[in-house]
Amino acid sequence: MSPSNKLLVFAGSTRTQSWNRKLAGVAADLARTAGADVTHIELADFELPLYNADLEARGTPEPAIRLKELLHAHPAWIICSPEYNGSYTGLLKNTIDWVSSPVKGHPLWSSGTLPFEGKVVGLLSASPGALGGLRSLEHLAPLLLNLQCWAAPRQFALSRAAEAFDGKGQLVNEASRANVRAVVEQVLWASQRLQAR
Repeated sequence: MSPSNKLLVFAGSTRTQSWNRKLAGVAADLARTAGADVTHIELADFELPLYNADLEARGTPEPAIRLKELLHAHPAWIICSPEYNGSYTGLLKNTIDWVSSPVKGHPLWSSGTLPFEGKVVGLLSASPGALGGLRSLEHLAPLLLNLQCWAAPRQFALSRAAEAFDGKGQLVNEASRANVRAVVEQVLWASQRLQAR
């Protein structure tokens, strides 16, 4: 049986006109063209309260369980991370905190790192600034490594994002598309080989 080519794509933003949500759409399209079985999700569909251990003690929210299942089922991910104050968003951190939190007594989710272990993660970002959100990726990669993910060495930060997309949400610059494609292809390549071990 050949390894799975399932890829999960999402952005760390719920803003309606988010550049990173647009970038996630581009990455998902390019991955499908490359032959991947893509699941593209919106974090707005998984509404979670601010993580609180007392709240968690009353029961893990159902959206957190659904996210655990989705992340666990996909050996490869693409995360498009906005940059807020030089780092990733509170939304993304809160999502990771809930997904990585153990569910006491659960036969599968008693391990908090299970949804993350061995996943190959490609990191993209988009920002109106000259660095393209690069600092968010510099903070996000160590967090994912701590959760036992494999962070792909190739990353791409899209600068001047306000001018980078056309009216249909596609990148206007072919070099930018090529950079996104390179991240997607490296993630799929690495994931296939890790699964084949």
